[in-house]
Amino acid sequence: MIRRNFLITLILLVAIALSGCNPTEMRTNATQVQQIVARVPGDPQTFNYALNQSSPNVFGFLYEGLITENGETGKLEPALAESWEISEDNLKIVFTLKPNLKWSDGEPLTVDDIVFTYNDIYFNEQIPTDIRDILRIGKSKALPKVRKLDSRRVEFTVPEPFAPFLRFAGGIVILPEHALRQSVETKNKDGRPQFLSTWGTDTDLQKIVVNGPFTLESYTVNQRIVFRRNPYYWRKDTQGNAVPYIERLIWQIVESPDTALIQFRSLGLDMLEIGPTSFQLLKREEDRGNFKIYSGGPDFGTNFICFNLNKGRRQGKPLVNPIKSRWFNTVAFRQAVAYGINREAMLNNVYRGLGELQNSPISVQSPYYLSPEEGLKVYNYNPEKAKELLESAGFKYNNRGQLLDAEGNRVRFTMISQAGNRTVDAIGSQVKRDLSKIGIQVDFTPIDFAVMVDKITNTLEWESYFGLITGSIEPYSGANVWSPDGGFHPFNQKPQPGQPPIEGREVADWEAEIGRLYIEGARELDETKRKEIYGETQRLAQEYLPFIHLINPLALAAIRDRIEGTKFSALGGTLWNVYELKEAKD
Repeated sequence: MIRRNFLITLILLVAIALSGCNPTEMRTNATQVQQIVARVPGDPQTFNYALNQSSPNVFGFLYEGLITENGETGKLEPALAESWEISEDNLKIVFTLKPNLKWSDGEPLTVDDIVFTYNDIYFNEQIPTDIRDILRIGKSKALPKVRKLDSRRVEFTVPEPFAPFLRFAGGIVILPEHALRQSVETKNKDGRPQFLSTWGTDTDLQKIVVNGPFTLESYTVNQRIVFRRNPYYWRKDTQGNAVPYIERLIWQIVESPDTALIQFRSLGLDMLEIGPTSFQLLKREEDRGNFKIYSGGPDFGTNFICFNLNKGRRQGKPLVNPIKSRWFNTVAFRQAVAYGINREAMLNNVYRGLGELQNSPISVQSPYYLSPEEGLKVYNYNPEKAKELLESAGFKYNNRGQLLDAEGNRVRFTMISQAGNRTVDAIGSQVKRDLSKIGIQVDFTPIDFAVMVDKITNTLEWESYFGLITGSIEPYSGANVWSPDGGFHPFNQKPQPGQPPIEGREVADWEAEIGRLYIEGARELDETKRKEIYGETQRLAQEYLPFIHLINPLALAAIRDRIEGTKFSALGGTLWNVYELKEAKD
């Protein structure tokens, strides 16, 4: 996690059952230690940053890059680097490290670690990492050159102007050479780097070396992750005191939002990011509960419905039923579905009005966001328009109002989501109900988190799904989503390294054009022209609808009054400034 914003990754709402531990007992047993107990909705997928594809994740507490993004303002600030210089032609950046940096095991953190991190891990084609996607430059997809200048200076060079150069080159996590080089250079029996199986969730946590504010102390599956203050962390407060102030951070694994709410109300959690239903309940309890609800404004990212547009086959078997694939790949069909969903009702009934309609893949807070007033197409609820589009595309209705394709096949598809979340269940139920009014039968099927991830990223055998993607100030953070060859291009995913090949995968003209424009926008240094370029990507995305965007909820969190230093924001979340948090004095 480069906070929440340098790299877009898949978020799937997680909800299963009550954790097997009592967080109130956890607090009682450790009253001598200053600590904060927060909630995470699911178990970590890995402790290896380069291989991570999920959010939330542990890495924002464990690692930092050369620079960091302020969670309130979005401005770039020094982290491991004390300064940087950009050449006049914008093709070079020289970072100067802070002196006397150390890893959590006391070993020096040096320029060699930076060169190793980029050249041997992120740029290593044998290591499947989404990070590489956002660092590829221009049509050639060249990667930056990274070289050591001296003991404290490192130089990054690009072959052509690259607008997000500073944000990406400086913002990505630095990893320890002394702890990981052997795993990168050693090959397993299958010829792949041992690194790919290094620092999984079954690793001895004492072997995981970090540079962030906390280290990993313990992990109990389905229960909790405990972070311990890193004594070698570089940051100091204005009085020269070491931070973070708190000794321990506990991430309570509570997959059910309802259970998390119960735990917060019973004092088991110190902070909780909440939804509209919880907001209405907790708002009445603020004073007597000794907590405050913070609003960070519209959240970053988007929730959406996505159809599988992949026309490919594996071992002769189509990934998607050819009949349904023809529907999904008909633009008028996707547009009709968008017109057929009553998003206003969803906003009012499911989200209690705490949000706004989402119309773009780029977050509304980004300076590159294109608004409907600026010409972005929107799909307000219009079932009659939906029916007109379907009939014009060759679909027809039988005497029971059921939608049939030109060959007489009943239009019916499965929409998967993650099981156990009431908000997601309510969205799925409404989509099913709304689309039935235009003759489409939706089989809404919540499934286990791991199964859903496997379907979307590995087997690729799914029809439609409801999901979320995090957002960012910088559009090119989404390069791994919008490039047809990106590591996470879910609506038409290419096979990942080590997966069976796909025969017959096609890339549509509009799809290729969005990918091209993302490259062009990254090359353009004039901000006005960049906005125009990314505006065109949004127009294309809304015309062809690889994602049908739904609602952008408000970012809301309830935080105990005893915690001092809170700076909650939609951009950074509750804990982006965890190093500043402390227990308030009575």
